[in-house]
Amino acid sequence: MEITRVSQEVSSDVREILQKAKDYTRQSKAANTTRSYRADWADFTAWCQERSLSALPADPETVALYLADLADRRRTSTLQRRLAAISQAHQAAGYDSPTTGYVVRTVWAGIRRAKGTYQEGKDPILVEDLRQIVCQLPDTLTGRRDRALLLVGFAGGFRRSELVSINREDLQSVPRGLVIHLRRSKTDQEGRGEKVGIPRGSRLETCPVRALEDWLSESGITEGPVFRPINRHGQVRARRLSDRSVALIVKKAVEAIGLDPNRFSGHSLRAGIATSAAMAGKDERAIMKQTRHKSTNMVRRYIRDGELFNENAASDIGL
Repeated sequence: MEITRVSQEVSSDVREILQKAKDYTRQSKAANTTRSYRADWADFTAWCQERSLSALPADPETVALYLADLADRRRTSTLQRRLAAISQAHQAAGYDSPTTGYVVRTVWAGIRRAKGTYQEGKDPILVEDLRQIVCQLPDTLTGRRDRALLLVGFAGGFRRSELVSINREDLQSVPRGLVIHLRRSKTDQEGRGEKVGIPRGSRLETCPVRALEDWLSESGITEGPVFRPINRHGQVRARRLSDRSVALIVKKAVEAIGLDPNRFSGHSLRAGIATSAAMAGKDERAIMKQTRHKSTNMVRRYIRDGELFNENAASDIGL
């Protein structure tokens, strides 16, 4: 039954339940995913309007033409997301998805074959980068926060949204380090929760546990969000940082040590722990356990990058 098609001629209690159902429907996908789909759908509908074509329902031929038109100026990853948005919009409206049609599948396969499916991601922040970064951070309240955020984000393999979602109540000190109770994540939309272990570092300056304890002590945070904005007067705000703020902190930190900030993002911390662990000889299972990746595809890409110079045939042969 389509929620949007329920008759309006119902009692007030049924309308209240209907509103709750609509609210839960909106929460079925992460906010970032919903925003992306909305923007992708707007692009498709605008394209259709300019050509007097129906966007909903759309013919498979229309979708195939849309893909062909965008193929030369959009990445394959973007086109893949556009297809998903078109499919979701049709299913939500009670229509069959046009993206499964033969003509769409054929054009899409041709685009992928012609352009390839390799996605150039942002550079990872490696351990040696972090060592330089923490030395450059100022001994201020903002510097202490950024040090804790970068080190914890790296050691925990956290996504930006996960990192800023951490509350003081989610932290548990144990002899070997810190346990962070992650209440919700991209791969745990139902909120079952996961525990992430943050071990103590071997160096005082890069120990994530020490950095976090120092930030909490200096900021006076005893409950609520751990990572918060700091105003120009040096006062810690009561709200949590946005996930976009994480990316800005990362870019500022790498720029301070002479790296190109355009090559880094908030994801560079998560990519960094996976790549650094692979370089240190950690196996796939251990890396996936810490980063909480459900698929091996991306993790194996990090491992391949991290092992480029491990047992390299061109090494130590006299060059």
